Amino acid sequence: MFDLKTAAEYLESMQSLNPRIFLGGRQVKLMEDPTTLTVVRANARVYELAEEPQYQEVMTAVSPYTGERISRCLHIARSRDDLEKRAGMATLTSQMLGTCNYRCVGADTLNALAGITWEMDRDLGTDYHQRFVNHLKYLQENDLACSGGVTDPKGDRTKRPGQQEDPDVYVHVTEQRSDGIVVRGAKVSQSGAIGSHETIVIPTMGMRPGEEKFAVAFAVPNGAPGLTYISQYTPFTAERELMPDTKYLGNPLYGQRETCIMVFDNVFIPWEHVFMCGEVKYSGRLIARFAKTHRMNCGGACKVGFADLIIGATQQMAEYSGVQKAPHIVEKITDMIRISETSRACTVAAALKGREEPAGSGFFMPDDIFGNVAKLTVADGFWEIMKWAGDIGGGMAVTMPSELELENPETGEYVRKFMRAAAPAEVRLRLAKFIQNWCAGLHGAGTWHGAGSPQAQKMALYALTDLESKKKLARDLAGIKE
Repeated sequence: MFDLKTAAEYLESMQSLNPRIFLGGRQVKLMEDPTTLTVVRANARVYELAEEPQYQEVMTAVSPYTGERISRCLHIARSRDDLEKRAGMATLTSQMLGTCNYRCVGADTLNALAGITWEMDRDLGTDYHQRFVNHLKYLQENDLACSGGVTDPKGDRTKRPGQQEDPDVYVHVTEQRSDGIVVRGAKVSQSGAIGSHETIVIPTMGMRPGEEKFAVAFAVPNGAPGLTYISQYTPFTAERELMPDTKYLGNPLYGQRETCIMVFDNVFIPWEHVFMCGEVKYSGRLIARFAKTHRMNCGGACKVGFADLIIGATQQMAEYSGVQKAPHIVEKITDMIRISETSRACTVAAALKGREEPAGSGFFMPDDIFGNVAKLTVADGFWEIMKWAGDIGGGMAVTMPSELELENPETGEYVRKFMRAAAPAEVRLRLAKFIQNWCAGLHGAGTWHGAGSPQAQKMALYALTDLESKKKLARDLAGIKE
């Protein structure tokens, strides 16, 4: 018997780690820097949600491997209901955090690996799937937070991995030993890797014969020898470091999504943690299964949760300003709702139209077409939602003074006088900062590129659609004989 890890236990486990993290040109400690702490707090909140009875069905599941209740972040989908609840978890955590559920990509890499390791064992006689299941049970029994390592730097995009001047721009195997492998390279845009117990690494693309050393998937613990995390640095990072009290920031506890470059400098991975090593034929299937899963969850479900927050803030700001009944305001907020609910509908469709993949494995993947449509819809739509939030929030969302001015005897009276409307200056300033966190923040580009840029979804949609059957429908009604 084992229990889900509590938020306090997760925080205690992070205290024992000492990952090599750099931020803003200096080395920082995970549990001491105000920016890296936002990742830890966000993960802790995800652990809390799993403990709350009203969220148990969404945040947890019963593992077929252990028979115990586990975090859904570590659950492998075995039904359409599992897929729908996984999407529900993405929406819920976005609503509760206003930033990334840093265990999201790890959950989707695990789901992609479950089927591909089963398939390789069936076809090739390997033992990858048993390794995977053994490690999955370890993760479940200890309720570990996993991030996912997918995106490589890629170097010169006109060249394949093996043609690069520096092979390190793709994670690759440099040595195979009796006890494991040694890897070099980097993963970029790694959401929350610094605050996870492990990162699950998969290839960034389908590999070809001759590129065997790049077709590698494995699990690596946080802070393993040879790992370095180079964190992003933005104006929000600087603001958090300078602000004496985080309550004056748009998302005080959880901040903006924090990512890093994860550098592998001759990192040793024992064989029991290796789930693909050279099987180029299966690398494309692996990334495709990850993509369809992540586009449903990150694309439709996650951003719908963010949209709920933005729509709520925009309606509230309209009421604070006294313009909530103006017809054009109602029309714009209605348009925001339409975009968000369309994305939600596509996500639910992707889950409910999901199917077993590969056949006979018992593992379920969402529908390709609806998952891609969900991500494509939200990529364009999220900019529109933020546009209307900025429109209704007004110039105040980027020109308001700091809340600190309210505490300044030289300026406080003026700010309270001139920033007041249908609500006091204090609450208008706080909400304007919240809206700024979205409209003038990192979420637009993050939504556009997360789970693949829209061009990737367009390519997938065109390739997946049965255009021949649609052509036949048209020809038949038009009376055209082949």
